[in-house]
Amino acid sequence: MFSRFRLAPLTAALLPLFLTPVALAETIKAGALQVEADTISGQMDSQLRATGSVKAVRDTQQFEADWLEYYVDKQLIRAGDRARMRQPEGTVEADALEAYLATDTGSARNADFAFGQGKRVLRGHAAALEMQGKGNYQLQTTRANTCAPGDDSWYLKAGTIDLDYGRNVGVAKHARLEFEGVPFLYTPWMDFPLDGGRKSGLLFPTITTGSDGLEFALPYYWNIAPNYDATITPRYIEQRGVMLGLEGRYLQPDYSGKIYTEQLPNDKKTDSNRSLWALEHTQTLNQDTTFGLDGRYVSDEDYYDDFGNSSTAATSSNLLREAWVNYNPGWASFKLSASRYQTLAGGSEQYARVPKLAISSNKTLWGFTANLESEITRFEHRNLQDGWRTVAYPSVSWNLDKPWGFLQAKFGVHHTRYQLDAYNGNAANTLDRTLPITTLDSGLTFERDTQLQGQDFTQTLEPRLYFVHIPRVDQSNLPNFDTSENDLSFAQLFSENRFSGYDRINAAKNITTALTSRLLDKRNGLERLRVGIGQRFYLNDDDITLSGAESKRTENSSDILSTIGGDLTQALRLDATYQYNQSLGKTERFSTQLRYSPAAGKALSLRYRFGRNELLDNDGNYGPLRTIDIAGQWPIARNWYAVARQNYSLQDNKVLQRLAGVEYNQGCWIVRVVGERYLTDISQYKNAVFLQLELKDLSSIGNNPMETLRLAIPGYSNINNIADTE
Repeated sequence: MFSRFRLAPLTAALLPLFLTPVALAETIKAGALQVEADTISGQMDSQLRATGSVKAVRDTQQFEADWLEYYVDKQLIRAGDRARMRQPEGTVEADALEAYLATDTGSARNADFAFGQGKRVLRGHAAALEMQGKGNYQLQTTRANTCAPGDDSWYLKAGTIDLDYGRNVGVAKHARLEFEGVPFLYTPWMDFPLDGGRKSGLLFPTITTGSDGLEFALPYYWNIAPNYDATITPRYIEQRGVMLGLEGRYLQPDYSGKIYTEQLPNDKKTDSNRSLWALEHTQTLNQDTTFGLDGRYVSDEDYYDDFGNSSTAATSSNLLREAWVNYNPGWASFKLSASRYQTLAGGSEQYARVPKLAISSNKTLWGFTANLESEITRFEHRNLQDGWRTVAYPSVSWNLDKPWGFLQAKFGVHHTRYQLDAYNGNAANTLDRTLPITTLDSGLTFERDTQLQGQDFTQTLEPRLYFVHIPRVDQSNLPNFDTSENDLSFAQLFSENRFSGYDRINAAKNITTALTSRLLDKRNGLERLRVGIGQRFYLNDDDITLSGAESKRTENSSDILSTIGGDLTQALRLDATYQYNQSLGKTERFSTQLRYSPAAGKALSLRYRFGRNELLDNDGNYGPLRTIDIAGQWPIARNWYAVARQNYSLQDNKVLQRLAGVEYNQGCWIVRVVGERYLTDISQYKNAVFLQLELKDLSSIGNNPMETLRLAIPGYSNINNIADTE
């Protein structure tokens, strides 16, 4: 009988019995078993029994037990009175344990287990555990979760769970999910990925309520191949019927994309078929050429109002359908595209561009840069003038850029030709417009060191002068295919043309002056404060309206624009713009935002917006717009966060959007409850309630409000990534 002895039975039998334990240990071969215990008895070449603080090691396997029996010929270990087995894929601790080392098979009774590596570890208890080969286990009468040790706030309880780490698949039979001891979901069969990867199977259902009553969706995920998958989602909407959604995704080295559709036959509210189709595809044809498709189609103009959320309802007035090819050989860029729009409720029909060829190029030579901006487009509309528009805008510029300032001079010629179809009794005709454009942009930067409240700063003073000259040409005979007038902004003060698109080019003989001062923190380079003011001065009264007609300005200068902003502290940021109409002596526009965000999960914002002539009423007239927007995310208790937003029209005494809810991060699960009410039309509201339970490393149940919260609350943080808070 030996004491505290290390043993390698298959090799030790041939060695003299008087070798020391150290000498024996040094002769161990890979695959042999090392045993250390208070006492070891038996035959070293057949059967051994170790008792008292037993520890055994075989390659990457470790055993600990009160007693252990080792049958050499069978490579069988029996251990008991709480035996523990450790190996790279996990740990098993049981009342009794059998393990066949050569085949990685065996069993355990009344076992606690932890399988997996990294963040995704499946832990739990099984009345019986069968080892069925390397990385394969069957858990019988078991409960399991992916929480931290000792956390049973939720678990999957099943008759059996089969784990196959070779295929990264787990299969549970006669399973139910229990949350805080309350069963809430049963399934006779379910499978799930063991490594967090993709796996075919039913996803957890979503249950929501809103303006259309109760909604229930049960998605099925189909992992077709490593680079193909699909999600099929039947969705029951109480007041409308059953909708079927399908999303298919694909990924190849040279192309990728997705196809999505929603189908609702015989909507009970409208007595019509409702549907949506969406396609995204991008493809690399060769080193210089890419190709793409992007488009959406809905069955009717009210689709997004009825089935969208607050963000889609506000932005989906024209749905783009486009195909394009980009060719970039290096010396120039070519893009050929064709696009049409579907107009929804509240939108105006846009021209189709079938096709459009855009070409751009630039080349630097002898300190000068030659640029070319050109486009050939075919415009079509059901009710308006059709035709071709050709644009060529070559220009030459010279730049001087130094730490103390910059100077940029540019001269170009903008030529536009229209080849118009016969329209409204007028014969087809051709029209031309050619305009020389001259600009000169310059600025200086002065700096000085200063101190504020004992901190070192750099203060700058940056005057800027911008000149543009474009002669006035009557353009009232030219069509307007895609042009609108831009709002005046600080950036617009330094642009050649106040119109977007190519159909209108303003007359200009203007000088813009601006002065900006910044306060830069020397410790970290942050812009603590930025103050700017600017104004455009007209050297003549020539002007062009959006209709293209010549006109005369009645003022010799534009509105005055000013801006202020910066990181006032590490947590507090201010951004504000102000536009003053000198001729009327009134404020034209004003907007400001104060945002306080000292840490992740803590974000408060106050926004105010005023526009003197921006709100469209029921009669088609514009009036003042005044809105105040308050939003925030803030911890209210340990791991509890409140979220809220109120967007309110002071002019109409009307709520535009109201949102409120709470989030809780327990560590192993997260719950979110959010209610939302938002305006979809002048007097029509839509309600939505989000309830989501997210189980760590398993899945989420309910309707995810994350995108709504991100858009509604500036600085919103995903609480999954926030550490525990007190």
